[in-house]
Amino acid sequence: MNIGAFAVIGYVASRNERFVKVDDLAGLGRRQPAVAALLSIFVFSLIGVPLTGGFVGKFYVFQAALNSHLVWLTVLGLINSAIAAYYYLKIIVAIYMREPDVPTLQLEAPPVSLRLAMWVSAIGVLALGLFPSAFLQFATSSAAALAK
Repeated sequence: MNIGAFAVIGYVASRNERFVKVDDLAGLGRRQPAVAALLSIFVFSLIGVPLTGGFVGKFYVFQAALNSHLVWLTVLGLINSAIAAYYYLKIIVAIYMREPDVPTLQLEAPPVSLRLAMWVSAIGVLALGLFPSAFLQFATSSAAALAK
């Protein structure tokens, strides 16, 4: 999800841009709907929305904290996630619900390699969210093989 999000942000940023602001994403949903949808998937995964890899990651982190009787840490993590969700949702609002302050240049289609990186990242995020048991089983058997 991070690779995909940074790929999209790097694509949207101007060539000589040093700092990218949320306002730079305004109207992306109209200018590049596929890129906006991919960024939305990455942002929802960062929030931890179910059916994304981010949800699976947060679920297991919070479950491990609870199993270790670290309730305070779990509560702190949930509060932090709620605060972060507010900021992540500002990105979604900018993409789909705001017009750019100044007319922006029309974005060229991303190069094939960048499109491939974005789509592979999105497929990975969704596959991990939809089929977590297959990935967890693979990770468990890999760890067991290394322990021998």
